[in-house]
Amino acid sequence: MVVEENTHAFANAGEALPLSAQDTLAQLDNSGLTRFHLKAMITSGMGFFTDAYDLFIISVVNSLLIPLWHLNALEIALINSVSLLSAALGSYLFGMLADRIGRHRIYGLTLIVLAIGAILSALSPNIFFLLFFRFIMGLGIGGDYPLSATLMSEYANRKDRGKLITMVFSMQGLGLICGPLVAIALLSSGISLDMTWRFMLGVGAIPALATFYLRRQIGETPRFKLMMQGQATSAAENGQQSQVALSGKKPAALPKKPARFALLFTHRYLPWIIGTAGTWFLLDIAYYGTTTSNTLILNGLDPHASPVQHMVEVLLIFLVAALPGYIVAALTIDRLGRKKIQCLGFGMMALTYGLLALVPGLTALIIPFLSVYAMGYFFTEFGPNVTTFVYPAEIFPVRVRSSAHGLAASLGKVGAFVGAFTFPYLLSSVRLPGAMGFAAIVSVLGLILTIFTLPEPNGRSLEEVSGDDELLATLISGQREAIHS
Repeated sequence: MVVEENTHAFANAGEALPLSAQDTLAQLDNSGLTRFHLKAMITSGMGFFTDAYDLFIISVVNSLLIPLWHLNALEIALINSVSLLSAALGSYLFGMLADRIGRHRIYGLTLIVLAIGAILSALSPNIFFLLFFRFIMGLGIGGDYPLSATLMSEYANRKDRGKLITMVFSMQGLGLICGPLVAIALLSSGISLDMTWRFMLGVGAIPALATFYLRRQIGETPRFKLMMQGQATSAAENGQQSQVALSGKKPAALPKKPARFALLFTHRYLPWIIGTAGTWFLLDIAYYGTTTSNTLILNGLDPHASPVQHMVEVLLIFLVAALPGYIVAALTIDRLGRKKIQCLGFGMMALTYGLLALVPGLTALIIPFLSVYAMGYFFTEFGPNVTTFVYPAEIFPVRVRSSAHGLAASLGKVGAFVGAFTFPYLLSSVRLPGAMGFAAIVSVLGLILTIFTLPEPNGRSLEEVSGDDELLATLISGQREAIHS
């Protein structure tokens, strides 16, 4: 149920916060689901819509450019993967920036970088320009991961936090569906192939530009203001004053802590950064490797089918498997927990890919192959593709939360680069069963790493999970001393 209570208390950085840090965090954790939550979810999700659209559409673009530009295997692999490599850099850089200068100040910048890269990619005169412009676009895509996840987690209430972060990422499912629809429409329109691929790439800029203004309306998160600036109010901006301000005292300084980046490698957080970054890396090898090569996989399965027929097959997989997987994840993540869903997902991915690798008939018959392949997609979305995004937004302290998410997403995109670059070679050398076997092994490794490194944050406040409750207690104590002195 959407309610209005408490929405305006924290929906904008310029509005007054409650008088104490305890009140602020209690209001955030115990609030009902508000319109502001939904607005933040939709505006955050547009970056992932574009990410998924680009993820799918590039495999179609490659199939059109092969005869137009006479691409070889290396060039195909580079087009598939260059934006993923730059996304790794973008995730890390923008994540670090968000912890240093604030989430709000750079929240819309990622979309502008993404849109510029998409538009310029559509205008590319040759492969060298295309690779460079897609590198630029990837910076924006990567930067969107830590910004959107961190902002949503820090505004979310405790009860619905997993669902809200999952819904942000689930916009990727709509992008996966939109890609085939755009491809089918353009391939059936009769326009030239040269114009077709350019339109396909240029469309990726539309959702990013459409939501830029909305992102600028979402203020800095109260958690960042409280824990990083050591103050519980912004009363001066609307004429109210807190008791601390009235006393003439400044809020207590925060205790000394290790440098931001070094904090991630302390005894408490090192296993978690290994777990979040490592499982994301492994997941994206399999996920991006298969998804960016979908047209190559289907061409190998049925080389006589038309490109439009392959687009319809992919669209059906996304409609009946991928999108429902996102929905089930959003509906169950706050009940089942993150760890259980991630383990189940990796396990079922290993099983489905293993079946495709070990049962020869499955890679020779279209319907059986598509059925098992679609099941793998369902458990990827109702599994680690969602939870690897949620985990780092919840378990790390606020002062390094965006950096940690950026680092994990960066390693994930390195895995995506590895998968997108190597799968075309696997499909041509060890064929479809060998490629599926490789994905199965990667999935087993992801399952093992999840079991031994990651905690369960379900039902706990961000401060309790991350250890920020200790820092908060010091801050509150300091405020009380300032008030009574």
